[in-house]
Amino acid sequence: MRVLILGSGGREHALAWKLKASKMVKDIFVLPGNGGILKLAQGLDIDIADLDKIADFAQENRIDLTVVGPEVPLVGGIADIFLDRGLVIFGPSKSAARLEGSKAFAKRFMKDEGITTADFEVFDDYNQAKEYVSSSNFPIVIKADGLCSGKGVFVVNSREEAQRALGLLMRERIFGDAGETVVIEQYLKGEEASIIVVSDGDNFIGLASAQDHKQIYECDKGPNTGGMGAYSPAPLVEGELLDKILDRVIRPTISGMKRRGCSFKGALYAGVMIKDMEPYVLEYNVRFGDPETQAILPRLKSDLAYLLEAAAKKSLKNITLNWERRACVSVTLASGGYPAEYEQSKEIIGLDKAEGLQDVVVFHAGTKNIDNKYFTSGGRVLNVTALGDSIKEAKERAYYAVEMIKFDKMYYRRDISDKALKREV
Repeated sequence: MRVLILGSGGREHALAWKLKASKMVKDIFVLPGNGGILKLAQGLDIDIADLDKIADFAQENRIDLTVVGPEVPLVGGIADIFLDRGLVIFGPSKSAARLEGSKAFAKRFMKDEGITTADFEVFDDYNQAKEYVSSSNFPIVIKADGLCSGKGVFVVNSREEAQRALGLLMRERIFGDAGETVVIEQYLKGEEASIIVVSDGDNFIGLASAQDHKQIYECDKGPNTGGMGAYSPAPLVEGELLDKILDRVIRPTISGMKRRGCSFKGALYAGVMIKDMEPYVLEYNVRFGDPETQAILPRLKSDLAYLLEAAAKKSLKNITLNWERRACVSVTLASGGYPAEYEQSKEIIGLDKAEGLQDVVVFHAGTKNIDNKYFTSGGRVLNVTALGDSIKEAKERAYYAVEMIKFDKMYYRRDISDKALKREV
């Protein structure tokens, strides 16, 4: 099997790493890749926004399976282009990708399907939105409707903060057209978890549970990021609660999309808030989570290529997955200043030592390789990942590896997985 992976982050490195281990996979190509992925796959010099040219490559080079990591090509309709040409692709159609591409669509869909979520209103008029927040009870959450790389969400505690957020989104357009429409919703206080399933449009199979850490600082403080680390499993949502989420969230999502004529094929991610042991959906993603994937895939014992191909070809029925009993913790190393301005091209020292440890793998995110040396090239730079017999052991092993890696102004949270430690027996 010849596989093409789209993307350049830690998630895509984890996908390439796991696919490389498959006996089904002969060749892996990646677009655009990063310093770590390019050790496993052949990089391509094609603009990731040129969807037709990507399809041309897949057709001309007899690619058997294309796996899309990031959301932008999916929302742009790459799956439709591939399917029109008879190419096999893992990822939802443009119409199905609206679950992530439009928060307004997703919230209305949840309401129609009876999927529990926070109360909300949608506005495309700045003055009406401003008037609404002037009489709101705080805190509330203001979200840009479109894609903002995980950064278009504002939790505000006063009318002044709300009006400032609305101004940034709807007037200054700091995220471009993504902020033309906003969703304003009730603030839910609880604990978040990430539920990811693989679907073929009719059937779905759940992956191991995980929990992300979105805020930049310890104890979930500071601005949102793309994700500062993750762990799996998440004790919060194991057992009966996980079954409840699959029945009340995932199942009606898959059936509701099919009923609307836009069957969902690919990885469906539900970010849920657990409040009083009840799940409330915060958002959908239409692809594997990042950094959750980096904590989930090291625990997967089954063949990832077989799973993804089965989903793409609508043949998931009767497939089961085997999982490591061990836990996994993945810690994100970021450039100083992230998620605001940060410097790049800092040399990374100590990777070989960390990667040489047993049960440790380092997934690259924002890196580049120059003359066999690695340098930073993004906000999130590395995901230092470790397995252990318990979450406590996995955390200790991951942070032991972290201490071996250095680059100028390196930053990381020191509390990844601490929430799980409170529950782990």
